[in-house]
Amino acid sequence: MPVSDPNRSFVLVTGATGAVGPRVVMALLEAGHRVRTLSLDAPLQDEWPEGVDERLGDITDPEAVAAAMAGVEGVVHLAALLHIVNPPPELKPRYERINVGGTATVVEAACRANVERLVFFSTIAVYGSSDGAVITEESPLQPDSFYAQTKVEAERIILSAKRADGKPLGTVLRLGAVYGTRIKGNYRRLLLSLARGRFIPIGAGTNRRTLVYDKDAARAAVLALRHPGCAGQVFNVTDGRFHAMNTIIDTLCGALGRPKPGWSVPVGPVRFLAGIIEDAGRLLGRTAPIVRATIDKYTEDVAVDGSRFQTRTGFSPKYDLAVGWRETVAEMKQTGEL
Repeated sequence: MPVSDPNRSFVLVTGATGAVGPRVVMALLEAGHRVRTLSLDAPLQDEWPEGVDERLGDITDPEAVAAAMAGVEGVVHLAALLHIVNPPPELKPRYERINVGGTATVVEAACRANVERLVFFSTIAVYGSSDGAVITEESPLQPDSFYAQTKVEAERIILSAKRADGKPLGTVLRLGAVYGTRIKGNYRRLLLSLARGRFIPIGAGTNRRTLVYDKDAARAAVLALRHPGCAGQVFNVTDGRFHAMNTIIDTLCGALGRPKPGWSVPVGPVRFLAGIIEDAGRLLGRTAPIVRATIDKYTEDVAVDGSRFQTRTGFSPKYDLAVGWRETVAEMKQTGEL
């Protein structure tokens, strides 16, 4: 059965102090659940209301995970080593230890504790590029990074796990590119570059992207935890639209109150120049300020259909691109990040 009695026991959120964790904690609290968190770092002051049972620990530590799992009815597993562009080969074992080994530890503890449902946040990066097509849950997996590869391995662990009654334990949510106040990576860099007036678009900007606002991702987690039709399933979670890169840039500029970039540069010459800079940095033992992988990530086409989750559960995204980015910019200004 799904997690249905908010007062019976806790929902454990791993990685609760990360990019999406605080939103998930708040969404669970708003839905009436008792929440326990397991994170490497303590939450910020006033991160969430009193009453959250905060635990410090590493998901690769079986004892810490087992202790956090006691009295838990549901789990939202967020903890992971996140994507970085062009990671050095020596990072691969760390990705495997945290994203794969840590997930195995969480699943084993959940099974021993008779947890009813475990919701796992994966990523649409497991699909790779759309190349003009529209990706669904049945599309082949083509992970092209350590992060995406280890997410695929973690998904297999989640989907193979069974409860004591033989029913599936887990649900996999493949999130579109998540944005919000605590975003990291490429969209954070894009936002800050536009805010400083230091961004020049590359290419025509017609390549499609698939996003989801962090508050909608959190709402999806709560729904998947409680919905009877989600056990053992994989769902894409998106805002329901495909966004051209130009549209994203225009929306960000509107949220920032800045003019749109007046010109762009072609992909080919920029990628060639990035290659020269990247090779020179490698020879000199320095980190290049721009690499070909960044250009490829910016210009790739990623169109992922999220309608299956909406149809199965009735999920409806509350935040369109303009509202989500306006909230993000406003909150980042309040915290002094912009």
